Amino acid sequence: MPQFQTWEEFSRAAEKLYLADPMKARVVLKYRHTDGSLCVKVTDDVVCLVYRTDQAQDVKKIEKFHSQLMRLMVAKES
Repeated sequence: MPQFQTWEEFSRAAEKLYLADPMKARVVLKYRHTDGSLCVKVTDDVVCLVYRTDQAQDVKKIEKFHSQLMRLMVAKES
């Protein structure tokens, strides 16, 4: 299970994983209040990508990433 250190690498890999098979990909967001960490996991049951952060500024990036995935999910295929 690769854990990414930079957000840019994670978001590119996660989007690529989603676009490979949109029906199998899922996103899990977990917040631990005790240590203030946020974990984003994208998986398709074969590959699992993980990004962990404890920085408040990363929340905006994660929100933008989620909205981008939602746009991809509702977009009509061409």
